[in-house]
Amino acid sequence: MDRRLAANSVESYARDLARLAAHAAGADTGLERLTRPQLEAFVRGLLSGGLSPRSAARAVAAVRGFYRYLVREGSLPASPAEDLQGARPWPALPKYLSSDEVDRLIDRPDISTPLGLRDRAMIEVLYATGLRVSELVGLRARDVSLSGGYLTCTGKGGRQRLVPLGDRAVSCLRQYQARARPELARPSSPPRLFLNARGGALTRVGFWKLLKGYARQAGLMGEVSPHVLRHSFATHLLEHGADLRAIQLMLGHADVSTTQIYTHVHEARMRAVYDRFHPRR
Repeated sequence: MDRRLAANSVESYARDLARLAAHAAGADTGLERLTRPQLEAFVRGLLSGGLSPRSAARAVAAVRGFYRYLVREGSLPASPAEDLQGARPWPALPKYLSSDEVDRLIDRPDISTPLGLRDRAMIEVLYATGLRVSELVGLRARDVSLSGGYLTCTGKGGRQRLVPLGDRAVSCLRQYQARARPELARPSSPPRLFLNARGGALTRVGFWKLLKGYARQAGLMGEVSPHVLRHSFATHLLEHGADLRAIQLMLGHADVSTTQIYTHVHEARMRAVYDRFHPRR
């Protein structure tokens, strides 16, 4: 049994080092000349390519061991893979919806009613802007410029940012403000843009429950949360050629490294398409 386990381990390490060799070939360099940034890119590629965190950690261990061997043999003065980490710096890829799934979700609210019109407007705005749910429910009417096609929101740390609004979101908001909000508002209503059925402020939990119900009606599988729509917004922008820096600003990320997770989503999707359709994959 021990021999079989050892043989399996050797086979796994051989596959991992073959992946590393392919990565080096793709970078037009040799294994001995791979730099630390190139090795970190290799790890990201493992995860975006669908390898599990456990398998990626094993591959990283094989890479560290390989470079330690090269140092011992005198082929390298120092290992570029020292302290190289596996899955820990690169969290699981965020879940997102396809464009078709987003359309099905947005179509569920009954816009013949004030509440349905409100819900359609909220989902449209969430997908059009990538706002956090707390930013969405915290919007005031004066935060939205329908003529300018943008809104102002207050994010983490009290930082304000301008976010563009698409034509569909503007149209839904215009209908909501003209036809639905006056029906929901009371003399004691807060200045929030989106109100609940009693004229009070709609809460994060309240909207999350509404969204969950519409997702179920649309036949969407798995958990659909406001954050899934935020991920969908960023992923779809990147897929259609948007600049990562622009996405960072719209999402309100303090550092572009947080936004870079969406490049891994994009890479994983491209790889899945390649594996499915390329005749000589």
